[in-house]
This record gives sequence, structure tokens and C-alpha cells, in this order.
Amino acid sequence: MMGYISYFKIRFIHGLQYRAAALAGIATQLAWGFMYIMLYETFYKTNPKVAPMNFNQLSSYIWLQQAFLALFMTWFLDNDLFDLITSGNVAYELVRPLNLYNAWYVKNCAVRISKAVLRCLPILIIAFLLPSPYKFLLPQNFMTALVFILTMVLGFLVVVAYCMFIYIISFFTISPMGVRMVFVMAADFLSGGLVPLPFLPEWLTKFIYITPFAAMQNVPFRIYSGDIAIKNSLYPIILQFVWLIILVIVGKFIMCRALKKVIVQGG
Repeated sequence: MMGYISYFKIRFIHGLQYRAAALAGIATQLAWGFMYIMLYETFYKTNPKVAPMNFNQLSSYIWLQQAFLALFMTWFLDNDLFDLITSGNVAYELVRPLNLYNAWYVKNCAVRISKAVLRCLPILIIAFLLPSPYKFLLPQNFMTALVFILTMVLGFLVVVAYCMFIYIISFFTISPMGVRMVFVMAADFLSGGLVPLPFLPEWLTKFIYITPFAAMQNVPFRIYSGDIAIKNSLYPIILQFVWLIILVIVGKFIMCRALKKVIVQGG
């Protein structure tokens, strides 16, 4: 366990060094946040009666999405791991006294958290200072804040477990690009990364809500904004736990099979 903790610290501290990139990311994500809010404002003015979320809830959802982009976006992948797999340098990883799945999982968590730490507070502070209804609102009560933190941690862990599948399947392909595109595009749409899930047709969302995609950013952001009431949060929290366990177990099983068949430099 101490080995994984040390590995996490090293990768976390390494990620904090990229402060210029963080400043550029803050500016970019603020711009995207304003763009999304202006886009939805037009929609709300055109069809105010059919909107599934009130505008204040939507604004908080969007600002949370931009502030914690590094935590929940599946396209935020570690290219170093793909290079290890395609170049054969994964052999150096295999000789370390660490479980490869656990080490890569910890590394992904550290890299994502380090980038989110540098960006989230400035974005949320600026968004909080905006006029209503465009501003980022504080949680309705203390219980909402606690449930939000719990679901955000679970959703983040589900995202990392899902992304591990992209790295693992790359062992079986010549190039990881096709796998990346399929997995990322599916998750972006079905997790509410492009459009919040309440805006999608009900016949579609009733299936999405039982998939691992709905257990990602959809649950914590909608709980914080008040779109999911605290009294209705138990079921999605249980699903988050279930999908986290399933994804980790299946991921470890597939990686074990992949490592038994992996060939490095012909040996």
C-alpha cells in the first residue's frame, strides 16, 4: 500500500508543475462555460416550458462541469501509457514490484486530481461572482454538500475505471486511436458531457440511467444543482458503487489475460 501512496504523491506533485497550462485551461474552460450558458439561454427563451431543469440549476451544472473537467472527461487520457504499450516499454513496468492495474489506476487518479486542483477554485470563484441566473450557486444545505462530495468521489473513480479499459484494450490492437474514439465518444454523450441527461428523450435516458455512464458526472452535478433531490439519491449512489466494483473487477481480469499473452521485442 505504501508503494501506491508514494506513486500517487510523485505523480500528483509532478502534475502540479504545469501552472501555465492550468492558467490557459482556466481561460479556456471559462470561455466554454459562457458559450454553453449563452447557447442554453437561447433555448430557454425559445422553449421555456419544455426545459427539464431551471436555468439556475443548469448554470451550476455547467460551471461544475468546467471546474472539474479533468476529473470527469474520458478524453483526458495519459498518452505516456499508450506509448508504453505500443513501444514495448511496458516491460519496464512489469518488473516493478507493483500490480500494473493498481499502479496505472493510481497514476491516472493523481494526474487528474492535480490538474483539477489547479483549475477548479478560480473557475468556481469567478462563476460565483456572476449575476443571477448565470452564477454558480452554493449547495442548498449541508446534506446536499455531503452527498455531492460522496457522489463526486464515486463518479470520479468510475471514470478512471472506465478509462482503464481503453488502456487495457490497447494491448490487443496495433493502434489505440480507434478504441479511444469509440470509448470516448460514447462516454461523452451518454454521461451528460455534451448535453445534460435530463435534456435527452425519456425513452433513451431510462436505459442510460442504469449504465456506468450515468454514474459519472451526471449524478454529482445534478445532486448539487438540485435536479436530483437528496431523498432520491440512494438509488444512483448504489449504482455508482456497483458499477465501480464491476468495472474494476472486469478490468483486472482482462488485464491479467492481456499480460499473459503480451509479446515484447519478440520474447
